[in-house]
Amino acid sequence: MTTTPEQSVPLLLLIISQLPGIGPSRARALVNRFGATPALLEANYEALREIPGIGETIARETAERLASPAWRGKAREEAEKQLERTERLQAAVVTILDPAYPPLLKEIYDPPLLIFVRGNPGALSLPSLAVVGTRKSTGYGKQATEVICREMASNGYAIFSGLAYGIDMMAHRAAVESDGVTVAVLGCGIDRIYTDPAGRLWPRMLERGAIVSEEWIGSKPEPGNFPRRNRLISGLTQGTLIVESDIKGGSMITATCALEQNREVFAIPGSIFSAASRGANRLIQQNQAKPVHSAEDILAELDPARNPALKKKAEAPEPLALNIEEACIVEALQAGAMHIDLIADKTGLKIDALLVHLFELELKRIVEQEPGQIFRKRTP
Repeated sequence: MTTTPEQSVPLLLLIISQLPGIGPSRARALVNRFGATPALLEANYEALREIPGIGETIARETAERLASPAWRGKAREEAEKQLERTERLQAAVVTILDPAYPPLLKEIYDPPLLIFVRGNPGALSLPSLAVVGTRKSTGYGKQATEVICREMASNGYAIFSGLAYGIDMMAHRAAVESDGVTVAVLGCGIDRIYTDPAGRLWPRMLERGAIVSEEWIGSKPEPGNFPRRNRLISGLTQGTLIVESDIKGGSMITATCALEQNREVFAIPGSIFSAASRGANRLIQQNQAKPVHSAEDILAELDPARNPALKKKAEAPEPLALNIEEACIVEALQAGAMHIDLIADKTGLKIDALLVHLFELELKRIVEQEPGQIFRKRTP
């Protein structure tokens, strides 16, 4: 395959995304250090070891792979296959360096290095609301979803969801039937639309909206993909509406992601006798979600022009973004609370520098310290 200039950056990023141990934060650190140029593939152990967040073990293993013609050749071959499959689908690989990359997604602490987009990439940057809920939805939940999504779509908001059965599918359908824009975020390749194999809905979605995933084309819907997918649903949008969910489930994970990303969370109150409403009701009870009775309740929060009391809030300075070192620390703490020595081992940072960054994260109310030099992510 002959790589065009437009494909060179996606090709490079697809190659480095195959490096074991190199997640979103470390990949961004590599790109920041070497640029999205062929020099990225020539990095040696000494250069890699100097990058914050990359410890000795990962630096050594990465350097060995990059120096291996066999590994480089295989990785390039797999990356080129992805570009070919993208072209066949008339889709696009949008990298974090691309102007088309959704600005809201860049704000989360672990944005993907690249995403696959089928349809209209511009749909990912519209005013937006995520609408998620249980697959075992009730008539009440479906009706509430339809009414609110229709109203939000008529007000120019793109509706994002996961194209799952139940609430998700109703959210997409209501947006399409209102001549609105809707975006499906998948936990598999953009070619595997397994919940709508007959194509009753998704082709209509692509007319104005999009189907997006960070998983490679051809990837199956593995269970481990969906928590990552859920952070994208909330990360791509201004707010997340939980319609129906039990205490545990994907929708509650999405709500947690939205809270961690400092996005608005809304919930539809439900019957105290319905298991399908226990999660939404709990979010409201714990003041983690705003109760919603109409689309106007959501619009008043997302569009300050509708609510003068929120103008001051909208004009407040944006929260400080995390630097590479802080992002690596937060990524390490995703696994749970850990001692400072273990954090140092996972991030490759020296203790004295690590203490400075941990202190900054405490000031930003992202990390909290427990006795015995144990640190954990702060619960929203």
